[in-house]
Amino acid sequence: MTHHAGSSSASTNRAVRALMQEFQSIQKEPVEGFKVKLLREDNLFDWEVAIFGPPGTLYEGGYFKAHMKFPADYPYSPPSIRFLSKIWHPNVYENGDLCISILHAPGDDPHSGELPSERWNPTQNVRTILMSVISLLNEPNTSSPANVDASVMFRRWRDSNSRDSEYEQIVRSQVNQTMAEAVRDGVKVPTTVEDYCVRTVFTEQKPAVPEMLMDTSDFYYSDDSDQDNYEYPDEESDAEAEDVDMTPDQASSSSSSPSKKTSHHLPQATDATKTPNRD
Repeated sequence: MTHHAGSSSASTNRAVRALMQEFQSIQKEPVEGFKVKLLREDNLFDWEVAIFGPPGTLYEGGYFKAHMKFPADYPYSPPSIRFLSKIWHPNVYENGDLCISILHAPGDDPHSGELPSERWNPTQNVRTILMSVISLLNEPNTSSPANVDASVMFRRWRDSNSRDSEYEQIVRSQVNQTMAEAVRDGVKVPTTVEDYCVRTVFTEQKPAVPEMLMDTSDFYYSDDSDQDNYEYPDEESDAEAEDVDMTPDQASSSSSSPSKKTSHHLPQATDATKTPNRD
């Protein structure tokens, strides 16, 4: 029993480290199409995500909020996503749960109709997940839909070259509702490709998140009562190892003036973000 608790603590420790790194990275270098924040500053396992509808699609101008919940053994198991905003889409259940292959647990399930390579693996991260969701908005998978009625409407709309507009009307109505919420939240939703793309200029030595986020002992996993008092034995030893291994030349180099980097993100899907979903 003691061994199990220790293993669980180590797994949660890894998850906290991974999530902290990803959260800091997104804050430091944002990606087009979404923004994230913690539901509570002391809990890295629950994020609120705002997904912007991509320009040139039915969802253009949309401001769709979702809850992203991470398991204690992330990144070895996938998070879950539930939309808080109403969204009419073939791959979103009526309760808001998103159905997409990369969020299905890793492994080979012959009954799912999915290839193991289409399912979750630890190389995925928040960026690839949300880019997949953005791609899915405009390119739903109708072969095994979560919302059958939405899937039927979408196919009629697509196959009729938009002459059958029932699907479009529902989506546009929901987009308008979310735009009103964006106004209440003080968020300006990008509606052009130029605005949708993020041009980020950042300084390497500038903290990416508030100082309080730098101490992993401030975080907890809400579903595991045994994780109230974490121990992070590796942090101090890692810091000491870095101090020992650093040569005077390296120390001088690391203390030089910060450099600025410019990053351009284009709203285009990649193979990693086109993973089909089958439920």
